[in-house]
Amino acid sequence: MADRPELCVGAIAVYDDQILLIRRGRGPAEGTWSVPGGRVEAGETLAEAVVRELLEETGLAGVCEGLVGWVERIDDQLHHVILDFAVTILVGADPVAGDDAAEAAWVPLANVAELSLVDGLAEFLHDHGILETFS
Repeated sequence: MADRPELCVGAIAVYDDQILLIRRGRGPAEGTWSVPGGRVEAGETLAEAVVRELLEETGLAGVCEGLVGWVERIDDQLHHVILDFAVTILVGADPVAGDDAAEAAWVPLANVAELSLVDGLAEFLHDHGILETFS
């Protein structure tokens, strides 16, 4: 396991009853769907990290809004503390997968639970009032 936890951010963009998701192309949770996000770089504010990760993984520009919530992911090899923020997309467009995202898409909220999601994402979105149900 790493010597210290790594600080990460996630971008939660919801528009017209859809949520912006990416399918991870490498790294932890490869092949599963998640919100865009990643590690905070040294000297970078949380808001800057959210906007950068959003752009890198989806090609979409956005504005970081308020904190939605946080989660921790701990296993034998990693310990991530992830702060998820609401994001407003600046220009309506189709996302284009980039960086470590294999796919990027606007997914109807009603269909989110049908995807292979990173562990705990459906519950997190439900607990924070974004998904009505997750089963």
